[in-house]
Amino acid sequence: MISGGCNPENPLVAGNTAETCGGDVLDVLTAKLIHYNPETAEPENDIAESIETEDNQTFTVKIKEGYKFHDGTEVLAKNFVDAWNYTAYGPNGQQGGYFYEPFEGYADLQCTGEGEDPCAGAGKAKKEELSGLKVVDDHTFTIKTTEPVSNLPLRLGYTAFAPQPDSFFKDPEAFGKEPIAAGPYKFDSWEENASIKLSKFEEYSGDFGGNADKITFQIFQDQDAEYTALMAGEIDIVRQIPASALVDEKFKTDLGEGRYLEKENSTLQFIGMNYNVDPKLKNVKVRQAISMAIDRPTIVKQIFNDAFTPATGWVSPVVDGYKEGTCGEYCEYNPEKAKQLLEEGGGYDGKLTLTYNGDGGHKEWTQAVCNSINKAIGIECVATPTVDFKTMLTKLDNDELKGMFRMGWVMDYPSIENYLAPIYGKGAASNYYGYDNAEFQKTMREAGAAKTPEEANKLYQEAEGLIAEEFTTIPTWYGKTIIGWSDKVSDVQATPFGSPDLAAMTVKE
Repeated sequence: MISGGCNPENPLVAGNTAETCGGDVLDVLTAKLIHYNPETAEPENDIAESIETEDNQTFTVKIKEGYKFHDGTEVLAKNFVDAWNYTAYGPNGQQGGYFYEPFEGYADLQCTGEGEDPCAGAGKAKKEELSGLKVVDDHTFTIKTTEPVSNLPLRLGYTAFAPQPDSFFKDPEAFGKEPIAAGPYKFDSWEENASIKLSKFEEYSGDFGGNADKITFQIFQDQDAEYTALMAGEIDIVRQIPASALVDEKFKTDLGEGRYLEKENSTLQFIGMNYNVDPKLKNVKVRQAISMAIDRPTIVKQIFNDAFTPATGWVSPVVDGYKEGTCGEYCEYNPEKAKQLLEEGGGYDGKLTLTYNGDGGHKEWTQAVCNSINKAIGIECVATPTVDFKTMLTKLDNDELKGMFRMGWVMDYPSIENYLAPIYGKGAASNYYGYDNAEFQKTMREAGAAKTPEEANKLYQEAEGLIAEEFTTIPTWYGKTIIGWSDKVSDVQATPFGSPDLAAMTVKE
């Protein structure tokens, strides 16, 4: 089976993958303590035999005996503890490190120095291992958090919490080019800018195995090329129908009945800004003005044929705790109010770029957004592509992108918290906006320690309200999975995370 794919930003290391290009591959390569049901996203035990706690602060994890890595070695408690310590240790620079922030001892593993080497001199991390992780025996370990975290077990199905075999620690960088995991498919080969090939792991130990004997991720530079390959019979599934085929529902005619699927998912598309990099965006009224200059309903209708829904906040409607209208009037198209805010904010001098990754099918809508901004408030806005998502993220990591940039989020695990902490938490891997708000951090900690889901959600909503006040990012619309496939495959379904369930697909004889 051949799936459309894109270039991973980094080598395929579970703790250092925070984007969909690598994430799609790791979804079928890895097994974690928890597996998310592909229909409901509800957590189900995978490698975990049990995860127990009496106080939401100390958790005892028992893992199943005999669960195997692709190299034949057994998954043991130390493989979790060692991998988690490696990911959390600041000097290792892992993008998933932030997910361990609630664990006891996390602060001691972080670098505090300045300059190119944040661990230089007196800034060196104090310790190398989390005090909150202890191996009890081969199949048992404990987790202790600094404060109660009621939804910690729910989080443990995310890729950053995958175990690593002993061989990983000998050369993590080389390992990422030929990864070994414990999921239903094993790694075969990776040809840069061309393909990543996997095959079924015959000794897979879990309950969530795959059907196809092989999965190849064919790498494309844009979604239109990927869709053209599907129509030519060169690939079997596309991850998302491109905007060009959504107009007048062209894809339905192209593919025919029974070869496409539409399903609500957890995607939130938004526009990022970092006013620390671009001081011209520093005044919040300028950012609010730009948002009010975007005609979301018209763009959704003309570009996406009403497949998506204009966003009213920073959290997807599919997760528990969603609150409609957090963005208020600032997500509503109002050219007159936008002009007023822009003037009050001191205006915007010069060209405003909206950077997007050229391999993601974002050309049409980013151009439409720029046209709307230009028409409404007179700012010269130009949609500007990078070669691929990997290139764009690298530029963001290096603070090289001024203006605005296209962003999107699909939940890692089904919680309102996941739309807040990894994106806006101080030092979080996906915080490309320089957002640093002590009140936000405090509210998030209080929410994590809440005794009931209802109490937690109320506090998470307050944290979302703080993002609304600062308006660091601009919500645009909520997504929908719209995928298409060839006549060579069957049993196609999509997960709430917005991707095809590749493991469930069957190749016809």
